[in-house]
Amino acid sequence: MDVLRPLIVPVAVRDAERHGSIDLYPPDEVTGPRPTVLFVHGGPVPAELRPTPRDWPQYRAYGSLAAARGVVGATVDHRLHSPAAYPDAAADVRAAADAVRADPRVDDDRLALWFFSGSGMLAADWLRDPPPWLRCLTLSYPLLRPLPGWPADPRFLPADAVARAGDLPIVLTRVGQENPAIAEGVEGFVAASAGARLEIVEVPHGHHAFDVLDDDDGSRAALTRAVDLVLATLGR
Repeated sequence: MDVLRPLIVPVAVRDAERHGSIDLYPPDEVTGPRPTVLFVHGGPVPAELRPTPRDWPQYRAYGSLAAARGVVGATVDHRLHSPAAYPDAAADVRAAADAVRADPRVDDDRLALWFFSGSGMLAADWLRDPPPWLRCLTLSYPLLRPLPGWPADPRFLPADAVARAGDLPIVLTRVGQENPAIAEGVEGFVAASAGARLEIVEVPHGHHAFDVLDDDDGSRAALTRAVDLVLATLGR
């Protein structure tokens, strides 16, 4: 399965601390509260699928990569099991952010949210009303509007919400070989983002899920740049 492919950027994968539906990857030496990146997997993912996303090599690597760079990495198994489940998944992500911020090793004033693929529509809540502790919102090959045949919930339309994002830094990784239906949503979001603090990382030859599918220098450079941009917003 593609979900079991490793991340294209080499990283020493470490064991996670498991806290319910949340996994934490703290740096080796925590001398004080650290910023955190919460990685939010895509979907919909069938509820019965095993392993669940936080145990996929991709997300274990992202959490480990954050820890190697001196911040806390976090992942969450949320309930985006069907196109109708965005409200459930949104509640899970909100609860995960609160739980992560409550950890004494975490600087509760410096958190980034990183959404992938189908979780991209969950970003709308955070763009519409970004809390002061949210220092960056990141989107990798995101789904930003419902696919044909999916229910249309106006709550989960990032293009409609981004005008209210204020000065929140937004990092968008856009792949050139995207599914056309997804690409159209991304273009609509970019057009609506005039005036927002949007930074676009281009992967011209990249495919959806390029970070596990396209093991080449350009893709690795793009992923590294996205990580660097996010960490810069956290002061790392």
